[in-house]
Amino acid sequence: MEGKSVKYSRIIMAIQMNPEDANPAGNVHGGVIMKYVDTAAGVVSIRHARKLAVTASIDRLDFHHPVFVGDLLILKAGLNMVGRSSMEVGVRVEAENILTGEVRHTASAYLTFVALDKEGKPVSVPPLILETEDDRRRNCEAIERKRVRMEQKASERCRTK
Repeated sequence: MEGKSVKYSRIIMAIQMNPEDANPAGNVHGGVIMKYVDTAAGVVSIRHARKLAVTASIDRLDFHHPVFVGDLLILKAGLNMVGRSSMEVGVRVEAENILTGEVRHTASAYLTFVALDKEGKPVSVPPLILETEDDRRRNCEAIERKRVRMEQKASERCRTK
């Protein structure tokens, strides 16, 4: 199977936040942002695999600053690592005040997706070609996150026995 570069599947998505996206505090609801994060990561995974892909886990989703009604929510998503059937996608979320042009880094997330065949079984995906130093750095960080995640899962299995 021929490999694909990070830039092959990278996307930028933008959505203006409206009053129906607000929480009781008047800011954009974190769940709305989470949905768009998951959507962006899913598109990246499907583009790379050219197969259906589903969310397997969300390692982290850190909110740094609020997003306000009227802001343009900008999601930048790209692959960090590819396994046999799994793919880690990093998503950077920014909010732009479209009246002033101010841009704030509002959230970051790491999600793992699994590619599926027509029967819903995990299927192999193309390897990831790392072209830049940034690609290699993100890949190394993703490998470490996977190692920690696997250790945590093993620890959890031990506690449930």
